[in-house]
Amino acid sequence: MKLILISLLVLGLTGLVAAVLLYLIARKFRVEEDPRIDQVQEVLPGANCGGCGFAGCRALAEACVKADTLDGLLCPVGGAPTMEKVGAILGLAAAAADPKVAVVRCNGTCEARPRTSEYDGVKSCRIQHNLYVGETACPFGCLGCGDCVAACQFGALSMDPVTGLPVVDEEKCTACGKCVKACPRGIIELRKKGPKNRRVFVQCVNKDKGAIARKACMNACIGCGKCMKECNFEAITVENNVAYIDPEKCRLCRKCESVCPTGAIHAVNFPPRKPAEPAQTENKPAEAVQTKEAQA
Repeated sequence: MKLILISLLVLGLTGLVAAVLLYLIARKFRVEEDPRIDQVQEVLPGANCGGCGFAGCRALAEACVKADTLDGLLCPVGGAPTMEKVGAILGLAAAAADPKVAVVRCNGTCEARPRTSEYDGVKSCRIQHNLYVGETACPFGCLGCGDCVAACQFGALSMDPVTGLPVVDEEKCTACGKCVKACPRGIIELRKKGPKNRRVFVQCVNKDKGAIARKACMNACIGCGKCMKECNFEAITVENNVAYIDPEKCRLCRKCESVCPTGAIHAVNFPPRKPAEPAQTENKPAEAVQTKEAQA
């Protein structure tokens, strides 16, 4: 019994000494943390989506507190209102940033891009992309397994059962960029929403030559360059047999859309075009002939 008590006493004293030592070490090497980090983190949405370029909201808060300016720092989920709150806490001006939205740069619908094989493996775009060209002859288009839908934690993406393509809900999209990272073929891009949420972009990323691309998909860009020649603002370039519209230079005139022979250029949220008025035929000569015959 005495031996047990001595053992318990020794263990208790050992634990107490260890606790004191740990406390002293913690005080000695304690790192002082700026209390504003917690304040900034509280105004952030807490999505931890990584769209800001940092590991999470805590990491973004630390970066904001340590920075001399908020330029280049943006929470895509909270947007400008959230960054204004962060700026108010830190006494810094919030940098203005144009809101963005995810766009799907593939218009290879089931009708335009017929199947050439049937995939019977794990339902994953990344796995299918690593295995072979896919169920169609286009090695650049959407694979339709929905990796982007699974990656979106805001419910902004869904698969259209008719076209087989992902659809973006602009109201729910926060431009976090997770869908961009999830797509193995890079067909999803973050673009500026544009004035009145209007955008014009090439809905194709096929880099094959025109004839090959068109054979694989009727809606493919064939790199003909007609859109580039039509643009007066040098907003369109054609590289690797596919056109691209620079959102910084585009003036939304939609002239490029009209001349595209395959309909690869897509305009969003524009009012419908007015139907062209039928040309009026000149009947005066015929009427004059009839008048002369009547007089005769």
